[in-house]
Amino acid sequence: MKLLLLLGMLTACAATPQDLSGKMFTFPQQTKTAHVRLTTTKQEFTAITVCHRSFTDLQRDHAIFSMATPSNSNAFLIFWDQTHKEMEPHIKDTKSEITGLNYKSNMWHSICTTWDSTTGLAQLWFDGQRSIRKYVNSGSAIRGSAVIVLGQEQDSHGGGFDLKQAFVGMLSDVHMWDYVLSPCEIQKYVNGLNFTPGNALNWSALELQITDRVLIEDKHESCV
Repeated sequence: MKLLLLLGMLTACAATPQDLSGKMFTFPQQTKTAHVRLTTTKQEFTAITVCHRSFTDLQRDHAIFSMATPSNSNAFLIFWDQTHKEMEPHIKDTKSEITGLNYKSNMWHSICTTWDSTTGLAQLWFDGQRSIRKYVNSGSAIRGSAVIVLGQEQDSHGGGFDLKQAFVGMLSDVHMWDYVLSPCEIQKYVNGLNFTPGNALNWSALELQITDRVLIEDKHESCV
């Protein structure tokens, strides 16, 4: 009974929104288990914007943001392809390639990705510079119970992790909206100004569950 009570308390704590302002997730080692699972109440997306900041020295393929539904393991995936030096947004299991990015190691990068189901167009904003708009997938929304994972790439709904695609480094300021954010709002996000927080994921009120070795640490930008 005591064990069941403890498990219930831990589950309740994991579901309590946390304000991670000024914080970051640190993924300190390559593993196929360590990840952060984020919770959203949204079950349908006719459009999406996802923004995040990442810091890594990886010289291989890796996932930065992974959302899966029961029908699409890559419902919304942001993936770096090291061989082709391209950022790859995957929407409903369809891939697009964005090349020409200066994805340097050991520095923070701000990445925002947008998609609209009406036009099927996706666009990447990398450190405030926009990519061309590319057709990916149109005609229907992303629907179903969404599992959102940081640190791993899902090959199944909530699992199927691959050691060679795991993220190692730091992630911060993760926001998600169920609409296409305006260019002005994206620039505000990139510059750290006052912007509209995500209505699907909000870094200042984030429901999360950590598995294995992932740390929540202060994000120090400069010496004060």
